[in-house]
Amino acid sequence: MLDLSFHSILNKLLKTFFHLLYHPFAWAYDYIAAFVSLNRWKFWRVAALEYIHGSDILELGFGTGHLQVELIKHNFHAIGLDESWQMAEVARKNILNNHLQPLLMCGVAQFLPFSPKSLDGIIATFPSEYMMDNRTLLELERVLKPTGQIVIIPMAWLGGHSLQDSAARWLFKITGQTPELTISFENKISRLLNQVGFEVQIIKKTIQSDIVMIIIAEKYK
Repeated sequence: MLDLSFHSILNKLLKTFFHLLYHPFAWAYDYIAAFVSLNRWKFWRVAALEYIHGSDILELGFGTGHLQVELIKHNFHAIGLDESWQMAEVARKNILNNHLQPLLMCGVAQFLPFSPKSLDGIIATFPSEYMMDNRTLLELERVLKPTGQIVIIPMAWLGGHSLQDSAARWLFKITGQTPELTISFENKISRLLNQVGFEVQIIKKTIQSDIVMIIIAEKYK
């Protein structure tokens, strides 16, 4: 009972922390993400780039805008949607500082402001639970072209043998950022996407000593 109570309190505290970090303290997001990931976050995020194709690409939950910068530099017509206006402001400044033009909007994934079959691809890196909401998945299917696809990076596992690596893995574990990977977990993701019209491929890509999970979901034609 005590253990369950502890985990319940911890989960509530973490939800509050992440909400604050994503809203009033959005300015600190990059610093904390770099600290807890030993500055590897940026390498995990851009791993998604090689799996997307087409021109019109929507990024869900663009955060501080670093992947938007990479998408634009790779000549994609990048659009970003995020529910946090504070993050949108941080991202806008970041994109402008790279001498690029931002195309960002605030909104939620369950109600996408796009016409049916209007996007070539959708990308989301380290999204929260909204990504597996059935309303979100139905919206993604609606706005994607017949050949469109979703690329999701839901999690990564820190490798390495240093004391810093061990400490970071412990922190990721207690905060629930890298749950234990099981076949049932992969099957659940595949089943949810299959039900709304996607074929699913799950890749575990090694980046230096780390492992990054990449989900590629292609829309049925």
